[in-house]
Amino acid sequence: MNDSGGRTDGMRDPADVGTNVPHPARMYDYWLGGKDNFAADRQTAEYALQAVPQLRDYARGNRQFLARATRFLGEAGIRQFLDIGSGLPTSPNVHEIAQQADPGSRVVYVDDDPMVYTHAAALLAKPLGVAAVGADMRDADEVLRQAGKLIDFGAPVAVMFVACLHHLEDHDDPAGVVARYLDAAVPGSYLVLSHCTHEQPQEIAADARGRGVTFIPRSKDAIARMFSGRELVDPGLVLVSYWRPDDGDPGPNADRVMAYGGIAAL
Repeated sequence: MNDSGGRTDGMRDPADVGTNVPHPARMYDYWLGGKDNFAADRQTAEYALQAVPQLRDYARGNRQFLARATRFLGEAGIRQFLDIGSGLPTSPNVHEIAQQADPGSRVVYVDDDPMVYTHAAALLAKPLGVAAVGADMRDADEVLRQAGKLIDFGAPVAVMFVACLHHLEDHDDPAGVVARYLDAAVPGSYLVLSHCTHEQPQEIAADARGRGVTFIPRSKDAIARMFSGRELVDPGLVLVSYWRPDDGDPGPNADRVMAYGGIAAL
């Protein structure tokens, strides 16, 4: 972890946020129509949209997948949620949906962007059973240590990686990162995962890296391996808009949301 300037949560102070360097969470916020982003985020997000216009559909589709997945898990009896790489809070949030199923549900949001942490901590100051952790998802031990202050890992938990693992390099071993979290989850838990597919133009990955953002779309087979052989619930690994769409209608832009997603029972 980086020097936190005296903070105990492993994050830098908000004043240290690199406003000149784009961050995926803030770019995602921009695509969703949010205002918690800087000029560098907007410029890079707009550049990406010029190359891949469907990225806005992708952001919205992933957010809708997250909402449907959370409702599914609540109906399945899950009352603990670890949302890794959560990004900036956007309603409906995981805790809002989870606590509709059971007001006692517990949710921990994890992100490595100090701005995300600051906003999440402020927003979540009042709701009971909700916390924010500022940490790098690759540091599973630290995330689990902090999350364990609220979540009981001796009981089932939903481990959620929605639209975040494509921001890890291959040498970071995204599948291995996921596996370390699954090792801490007891039977009866679930894994929720979505990931941008390599069917996106590959030029965008190289351009993103040149602008300081890691963005690596991967094949369906590579994404499937991140589930570590766990059995997926119906309909399996599909483009996220086709994962149990509301009223059975994936929407007119379903095929523009080039990300695969699924849920596995542990």
